[in-house]
Amino acid sequence: MAISPERFGAAQMSAAMGLSGTLGFFVLESGQTPFNVVFFRCVFGALALLIYCHARGLLSRRYFTRRTLLLAAAAGAALVMNWVLLFSAYRLASISLSTAVYNFQPFFLMALGALFLGERPGVAKVAWAVVAFAGLLLLLDLKSAQASLHDGHLLGLLLGMGAGALYAVTAIIVKRLSGIPPHLLALVQAAIGIVMLAPMADFSALPGSLPQWGCLVVLGVVHTCLMYILLYSAIQKLATPMIAALSFIYPAVAILVDYAFFGQRLDMAQAMGISLILLAVAGVTLNWRLWPRMAPKRCAPGPAARP
Repeated sequence: MAISPERFGAAQMSAAMGLSGTLGFFVLESGQTPFNVVFFRCVFGALALLIYCHARGLLSRRYFTRRTLLLAAAAGAALVMNWVLLFSAYRLASISLSTAVYNFQPFFLMALGALFLGERPGVAKVAWAVVAFAGLLLLLDLKSAQASLHDGHLLGLLLGMGAGALYAVTAIIVKRLSGIPPHLLALVQAAIGIVMLAPMADFSALPGSLPQWGCLVVLGVVHTCLMYILLYSAIQKLATPMIAALSFIYPAVAILVDYAFFGQRLDMAQAMGISLILLAVAGVTLNWRLWPRMAPKRCAPGPAARP
């Protein structure tokens, strides 16, 4: 029995989001600094994407003008620094909490769209943003902010939010790029990352074991090349509501991985905060309303029209 394109796309999207949820495990197990991790992710990812793009015949100058190349480079710079901030957040605030605040990105995208693209979010989306902010306050736990600053927890959450903001910047720039195959765009972004981070990478502290090198290879080949292929292929087959719904596999898997491998347990306030943030993200992406739409009042029928 043949699988429908929608089901195949759903399977691809689920796999891509599941892989995203395991990202933090390989980042932490690599034992490298965030700059080193992102540098080698770009190196191995670019090599794998180069092979894929060559096999698909995508390596052509016709896709780029000076303008599109500059925009692609800007998007790549924002994406690479997004990775650096997110991977730094993993070490300071745990995979679970960093992933939760990173998922604020739809609200950053909404704000940037209003500022630079003239998009009006509407009352319902603003209301969901308030719900998400309430969840953020629960995660930040302002009563213990001084202790959080001391142990880096609050800094980690802020880095996670900064990563989400940079991802939104990437998305805004990519919206202006049309006609470029997404896999080729990903290759350009990875190449930009290599150039950007080569001066910042610490080559005197490279991995000392094969498993650590394996983590870096997996981050490049699997979490960059394969994940992009699955993601972009799925997006072409699925409706937006299905894409939005399946995206929540990512934080769910991240929380499970954090608990299973690093013993991260959420307290009640953190669990409620994450729940509010993810609920608000779902509300924005799926266009839910916080209150039912009011039915228009009906006027009493008048006399029947006469012929």
